Amino acid sequence: MSNNHDSHSDSNFDTISITHSETDSDNGASTRVHRRPSRVNTDVCFPMTEAACKAGGLDFDALEEYIKDENEKRRKEQRRRQRRLSEPASAFLKRPNGKSKHYEGNEHPTESLYRFTFYSTAYSTVHARSLAEIPPTGLTLSDMIKAGCWWIDVLSPTDLEMRDFGRIFGIHPLTVEDIETEETREKCELFKEYYFICFRSFDQDHYSPTYLQPVSLYVVVMKEGILSFHFRPTPHPSNVRRRIRQLKDYVTVTPDWINYALIDDITDSFAPLIRTVEFEVDSIDELVLILKESEQTDMLRRIGHCRKKVLGLLRLLGNKADVMKGLIKRCNELRWDVVISNEIVLYLGDIQDHIITMVQNLNHYEKILSRSHSNYLAQISIEMTQANNQINDILSRLTALGTILVPMNLVTGLWGMNVKVPGQDKESLGWFVSILTGLLIFAIVGVVIAHRTGIV
Repeated sequence: MSNNHDSHSDSNFDTISITHSETDSDNGASTRVHRRPSRVNTDVCFPMTEAACKAGGLDFDALEEYIKDENEKRRKEQRRRQRRLSEPASAFLKRPNGKSKHYEGNEHPTESLYRFTFYSTAYSTVHARSLAEIPPTGLTLSDMIKAGCWWIDVLSPTDLEMRDFGRIFGIHPLTVEDIETEETREKCELFKEYYFICFRSFDQDHYSPTYLQPVSLYVVVMKEGILSFHFRPTPHPSNVRRRIRQLKDYVTVTPDWINYALIDDITDSFAPLIRTVEFEVDSIDELVLILKESEQTDMLRRIGHCRKKVLGLLRLLGNKADVMKGLIKRCNELRWDVVISNEIVLYLGDIQDHIITMVQNLNHYEKILSRSHSNYLAQISIEMTQANNQINDILSRLTALGTILVPMNLVTGLWGMNVKVPGQDKESLGWFVSILTGLLIFAIVGVVIAHRTGIV
């Protein structure tokens, strides 16, 4: 018995690291012992418990225990806030380090938001700040989950919450790690009790500094329910819930259908942006060669901005077709009693066709923009060449004019020097007229020669 107890206790011990450091004291080397908590149970290779696999991967006992702990924490928090309200104002004076003594550094940055949204075919949509606030009085979350198809959407889950989700819903540590690290690669992975999809959308707020930046949506699809996680607000979950309300009398809402609706809404969100890009590309292609020089000041900026948008959309849409292909291929590989219906597969195939069409259109727009960019630069080069030719023509004419005037200026300059000028002793204008006539004849001959040689 003692051996078994010792071996069991050793498994719960923390990891102890012993380091030696030299000191200048007479004692020589001193030994320091540091105790670090073991992180073995958080490793992705740590085996999952059998309890996490029962009831189709969902541990209801762990779920109710988690909600009980959350309610206890909430009650303690309420009592703490009541004590804070009853304390005098001096208790809230800041400490020398600039923080109030009631400041909690580990509070979640979005704890005041309703980060959890629960939907069920048997109940209405519930928004809550934590998982424990979802069930109303007289009901448990386990009962709400067992009542029918359910969907839990979580905004900005913490690492601790993700580990609790993994323990309660039987999510593999690799999936938990992908969500915690905000995996950016889009993919579809098949596990024993669920399949995991990472699909990327983009920030659709035109006034946001992160407009068009990728927003990843992580979806865990189980037999009876679906979990979705995202780290930035996105309109897709609310759009899908609105679509469910509109079609609940005509379709059977299943986890696979909700997953399809999420993917379809993300895919449809690209259509207006691609249509805007199409109009801009057509405008650039038509105007790049016909605009006047005074109207081309912003053409290069328009081309660069449009190409940046096209390349960003291509980056977002590039892997989606492969994800859809893998999802459709693995539909028949699911080891569930109820596999994805053929109708959902048809819908997924339609989404794949839309994505392929969008990618082809964007590649076509990129080629048009590349050609327009080349045409614009070629036109600028031609205009610069024409301007240089005009300048060279003017300079050649000025050179010819200077060649004619310099000798004439030399002759007339001699008359202004303090030397004896021919004919200055005579009263007649013969010399003056003769020299002026000679200069005029020289100018005429020079102009004729320059004109015949093509200089002028």
